Formats: sequence, C-alpha cells, structure tokens
Amino acid sequence: MLIRLLRTYLLPYRQELTVVLVLQLIGTVASLYLPSLNADIIDNGVIRGDTGYILSTGAWMLTVTLLQIICSVGAVFFSSRAAMGFGRDVRAAIFHQVGQFSAREVSTFGAPSLITRTTNDVQQVQLLVVLVCTMLVTAPIMCFASVVLALNEDVGLSWLLLVSVPVLVLAIGLIVSRMVPQFRRMQTLIDGVNRVLREQLSGIRVVRAFVREQAETNRFADANATLTGTALRVGRLQALIFPTVMLILNASSVAVLWFGAHRVDTGEMQIGALTAFLNYLLQILMSVMMATFISIMIPRAAVSAERINEVIDAQSSVRPPVEPVREVGTAAQLEFRDVEFRYPGAAEAVLRDVSFRAGPGTTTAIIGSTGTGKTTLLSLIPRLIDATAGAVLVDRVDVRELEPEVLWRRIGLVPQRAYLFTGTVASNLRYGDPGAGDDELWQALEIAQAADFVREMPGGLEAPIAQGGTNVSGGQRQRLAIARALVRKPEIFLFDDSFSALDLATDAALRTALRPHTRDAAVLVVAQRVSTILDADQILVLDGGTIVGAGTHHELLDTCPTYVEIVQSQLTPAEAA
Repeated sequence: MLIRLLRTYLLPYRQELTVVLVLQLIGTVASLYLPSLNADIIDNGVIRGDTGYILSTGAWMLTVTLLQIICSVGAVFFSSRAAMGFGRDVRAAIFHQVGQFSAREVSTFGAPSLITRTTNDVQQVQLLVVLVCTMLVTAPIMCFASVVLALNEDVGLSWLLLVSVPVLVLAIGLIVSRMVPQFRRMQTLIDGVNRVLREQLSGIRVVRAFVREQAETNRFADANATLTGTALRVGRLQALIFPTVMLILNASSVAVLWFGAHRVDTGEMQIGALTAFLNYLLQILMSVMMATFISIMIPRAAVSAERINEVIDAQSSVRPPVEPVREVGTAAQLEFRDVEFRYPGAAEAVLRDVSFRAGPGTTTAIIGSTGTGKTTLLSLIPRLIDATAGAVLVDRVDVRELEPEVLWRRIGLVPQRAYLFTGTVASNLRYGDPGAGDDELWQALEIAQAADFVREMPGGLEAPIAQGGTNVSGGQRQRLAIARALVRKPEIFLFDDSFSALDLATDAALRTALRPHTRDAAVLVVAQRVSTILDADQILVLDGGTIVGAGTHHELLDTCPTYVEIVQSQLTPAEAA
C-alpha cells in the first residue's frame, strides 16, 4: 500500500527527486572525504609540526564542509518541495474521491474518519517522504563506503564493526517491532476522538438542552485518555531509541580507542589512521541511526497509507455511465417505473414497486408517516443513491445513463436539512448559479420570503454566514436554501420537507410566490403538513415503502384511508373540505 501510494503520487516530482539524489551523493562523498583529511593533518602536520600543511589542509576541509552544508540545505529544500506537493496531490485525490461517494460510502467510512485520513494520515506519509528524501540516499551509501574505508585504514579493528552494527540493528528492530501495532491503534483512536468532538460541536444545543455537559465531558475524557495512553506507550518506546543508539555509539567509540591504542603502541597503526577509523565507525553508526529515523516512521506511515488507499480505492455505488447521454429534451418529464431500493444486507426494501409520472407545470406531493421512504424516493432522482430495481427516467432517459453534470444542471434540490456554507448570503445563493447578478439574487429572495430579513442583516447580500448557517434561524436557513435553488432556474424542483420550519402564513405566501416561477418545471414536494400540499396536482401517499394512494386531495379523501387518517390528524373537517 505504502509503495503504491508513493509510486503513484511522487512520480510527477521526479525532477526534484533527481536533484535531491545528486546533492545527497555529493554531500555524502564530502562527508567520507573529511576523515581522511583529518588523518593527514595529524600524521603529516601535527606530528611533524608542519603548520603550513595544517593550515592548507584545514582550509581545504572548511571548503569541503561548506560544500557539504550547501548540498544538505539544497537537498532539504527540494525534498520538502516534493513532499509538500505529494501531500497536496494526495489530499486532492481523497477530496475528489469523497466528492464522488454516495451517502452509503460516506456513512460506511464516517465523516470523522474521512477527515482524519485527509489530514493526519496524509501528514504521516508526507513526513516519511521528507525523511526518505533527506536520509535514505545518504544512509546506505555512507554506511557501505565507511565500512570499506574503515577496513582500508585498519583490518585489525574490523571485528568491532561486526559487533557494534548488528547489536544496534537488533536493539532498534526490537523496539520498532513493538511500535507497529500501537501506531495502527493510534490512528483508529484519533478517528474516535474526532468523532466525539464533532458530535459534541454539532449537537451542542441538544447537549445543553438536556443538561448533558458533564456526561459529554466524561465521554470525551474517556476517548482522549485512551488515545493519550496509547500515545504515551508509543512515546516511551520512541524514548528508548535514542539512549540505546547513544549507548552503543559511545561504547563502540570507547572500544575503538581502547583496542586502537594498543595497536598504536605496538606500531601496528598510526594515530591518524585510528582517528579516521573512529570517524568512519561513527559515520557507520550515524547511518544506522538515520535509518532508524525512517524505520520509526515507516510503520505509522504504512498504516496511514493503507487507510488512505482504502478511500482512494473505494468504488462508489453510484457510478458514472460508460457511454453517457449528454443531450436530452428540454421538457421536464420525470417518471418512476417499478422502482425498488434496498440497502445492502437489508431484509426488506425501503421502496417497492414505485411508479408515477410528473410532467412540466405540475406539482407532485409525497406524504406519509416517518420512515416510509419519502426522502429516499427523492434522492433517487439526482442519483444521491441508485435504484436497485426498476428505473428513474428524466425525459425518457434513465438517470443512470445520463451524464451526471447534465442531470444535475436540470435539478434544483432543497434538502431536508438546509445547509449553508461559510461565506456570505450572496456566495451561498450563487451555488445555484455562479454567474447570477444581484438582481437575480434579490428576486429569488423575494420569492423565498427571505428578502426582508436579508435587508436587515448588516451588509445585505454580503452579510456573513457561519458554517452550516448557524448564525441564522432554522426558518431563515430554509428560505435561503429555497432561494439558492430558485437562482439555479432548474427544470425539476425537489423540495424535501423544505417548508417544515416555516409558520403557516410564510408557508402560504412562499407557495403562492413560487407558483408563477415554477409553471414550466416539474415540482416534487415531500411534506409532513397536509396544508402545504392541498393544491398539488398529484399527491402520492407512501406507506411501508409502497404507494397506497395517488390523486388530488379530494380524490384521496374518497379513495385512500391512509390519507384520510393523516388529514384527520392535522385538519378539522371544515379545513379538509
């Protein structure tokens, strides 16, 4: 998973990676050259007392060091550039994929998990890319070359390499192996904390209304404490790594000086060679330590890459057609033919044998008790979900065969839960039509009975709207959502219980204002209030996922007992007549 993700999204940055590779090679060669220069100064300058040689060689060492610094800075710059671009592209890929998901996939992953995968998981892989670019090239080259050069200085001390390097690798390997399951658990726990926090922020009014602040505080504390405990276990394991590395590194240095001193004393080794050998040994161990940095990040990045690929590889249940129809008629003809919808694994279908037609200039109302499938039926038209049997047709073309953009341009949807985006009144209304002028916006607001309160807001059309529209009331939010659909001027209007938050007077005024502007459109209205749909051209009564009655208000009063029960529960006999 990790390799596939890196190969896919790092390929566009091969030029930056090539520059990093070249700079790392130059910097590594410079690092390997310094110990030999240091040995030359000791053997040929210090011992012989040749100050000129010391100064000239020292100046050359400073030049090499400066070159090494320049290469290191350049490598970090280009590797960071590649890593940041990689992170940007992966986040964009996840966002694009999630945008194609149906409600089914979003609920399967969960919004908190999708947020974590887009932010924290991408950050973990991005950090690994930086470490790989800045250390992975240097570590193996420096390690191998240092071994060769150390053996060239003195073979008699080579047994120290055979002891110190395996001991360091074994110690780090044991620690990292215990960290892998903890990293996997941490990412899941981060999802849990995000979920609890998101629920509490979204449902703050409910929490306060039922005086559940302490209970929610305890619930967050439990999720946070579990994550903290896991993070502490990971932290303790990480804290063991550096003392272990330093212990082995320092013990190896002492061993080299101890055994090397005896060889110098017997004349088997020069002092400069001993210094160079010690430097090469330290470079070998430093290479292992750099590899350790990467080994720490690989397990967590691998877990994050697996979670990222799960989203990218997920197939939406609502798939675009292979050969889409891009041109349809201009009439707003809508038809359901024996439509059925069943959730995966469900024992019973939510909708069964639903058939009806809705033509231009007509209003079709859908009414029924809670849970009868009204919103599900409406969701089939814009393909928020797809029918599992039967067909939904727009202008005699199955919506599953239509180009999605062509279908969506013809539909103006006002969802059951009116949602507004962070911005202004104007920016939210222009979601319906980005090119709409202010006059068109005000006209839509007038029809939606929202113009009065928008004028009273500071800034009018430029009045700020908070995320979700939380700075306006529920009724105002619904009217702005209706105005947004009106700005689009669609051929099919879908109102999913969009008048429930309005008082009866506003509801009646809005429906009266709507009628002239929807005379050429097919209008579908899901409603709970009978008073909202009395004048509908066609009323569909849903019960248990099937249509048990269809007709006008007066026809249903004579033919549909279910409709009669609904009417009697809401209206007096005089009002019903």
